Amino acid sequence: MERTVVIAGGGPAGLMLAAELGLAGVDAVVLEKLPEPPGWSRALGLHWGSIEALNQRGLAAPVFEYQQIKYFGFGMLRFSGLSGDLVPRRVPQRRIEQLLEERVNALAGVELRRGHAVVGMEQDADGVTVRVSGEDGEYDIRASYLVGCDGGGSTVRKLAGIGFPGTASTTNGITGDLRVPVELQERWDPQLRERGLFAYIPLDGELVRVTAAEFRTEPASRDVPPTLAELTTLVERIVGEAPPLGEAVMLSRFGSATRQAEKYREGRVFLVGDAVHIHFPIGGQGLNTSIQDALNLGWKLAAEIQGWAPPGLLDTYQAERHPIGERVCMNTRAQLTLMEQPQEMTPLREMFGELLALDEVSEHLIHMMSGVDIRYPMRAAGDATEDAAPEHPLTGLRVPNAALLTPAGPTDVARTLHGGRGVLYDLSGGEAVLPDVSALKSRVDTVAAEPVTEIDAPALLVRPDGYIAWAGSPEDDAAGLDAALRTWFGAPAA
Repeated sequence: MERTVVIAGGGPAGLMLAAELGLAGVDAVVLEKLPEPPGWSRALGLHWGSIEALNQRGLAAPVFEYQQIKYFGFGMLRFSGLSGDLVPRRVPQRRIEQLLEERVNALAGVELRRGHAVVGMEQDADGVTVRVSGEDGEYDIRASYLVGCDGGGSTVRKLAGIGFPGTASTTNGITGDLRVPVELQERWDPQLRERGLFAYIPLDGELVRVTAAEFRTEPASRDVPPTLAELTTLVERIVGEAPPLGEAVMLSRFGSATRQAEKYREGRVFLVGDAVHIHFPIGGQGLNTSIQDALNLGWKLAAEIQGWAPPGLLDTYQAERHPIGERVCMNTRAQLTLMEQPQEMTPLREMFGELLALDEVSEHLIHMMSGVDIRYPMRAAGDATEDAAPEHPLTGLRVPNAALLTPAGPTDVARTLHGGRGVLYDLSGGEAVLPDVSALKSRVDTVAAEPVTEIDAPALLVRPDGYIAWAGSPEDDAAGLDAALRTWFGAPAA
């Protein structure tokens, strides 16, 4: 079997997936149709769920240099009492891509080809033949798998014949970076008007991010590039007299179409990120969901290629991530409903505003939007045997990044996951008796540490993506731990 994975798309999803594969020792080729990196960022926010993911790979330090977002809410209604790490940071998408590209370039066996795009593919039982258009013409790559990380208009999705049902856009939006002299800049926090929404946010120096969206209207064709004159007219329709707009550096269209792929996999072809879900761009959820899609798939693909994946492991990608994408599409449509026709929606917005004043409601929604409420089903069918104890409350959640005191000295959970392998933690202070996992070789590390208050369990088995596959006492639930090891890490090596 071929051992290379071809990834279509060199944005955050494609680069994150390539980094995960390279970390696991799997060759990958990233095909990015743009000949050069974009000089601007479509997204400007990073949620805590994605920051945690980057931290697990030693990539998050530069993220903390960026300020937290000042205005954040649900449907243009502010959250109550939001503070701490759950407030997203204003990290430009291009900076995230730079961090991931640096990691990819440092990994052996991973190649990024700019100016190359997938134009065809044929798959069989043993692999995929990918047809590529590059600067010197067309050529073929034989790969084990093809992964489409190529956006909402995904060529890979279309070639695989995967449906993309949903709702069409009823919003005409333009966002862009404009160059405006500092002395002329104003600040308009995101605001809702009768016809749409508008925001005018100074960035660095003379750059200003301007976003305008008109609701319940026919969207302009995505094939027609937006102009500064068109943006000016759109802003004036929404808010009246426009603030200084200056010179356009970048302009891009967006809408409110909401679609999700019928399936995330067709044979040896997978889809990740915007290729499987698009929605109204509010709250920075598209970028963050894409990063976590890639984190979920990467180690599973590597396990399959390296020959140790237990049966059905690759199928868990759709089983785990499709409900997450569905939930993102649901909450963005709910937010759009709250914002459209604000006069008619005033009673609903007022009632929803009262609900958001309750800390529990705000916490629920921000946890959902940031991805920290994700809980995966960890028990395979048939694992709930008479010998297995009930699932621990931590099972399926992302492991907290607790400080650890080990025999080798202090560290934290995130650092123990930098290698991209599973980890079996003994947090009992040496009292628990853990099974010998040396036969799993490079799949599972072991870490012994003193008990920590953030993790209410004497032992944990954590997957490479940071999610807890099992928690509890090895003595009381040896059958459950053994089942979890086999479910996620396969049979011991001979």
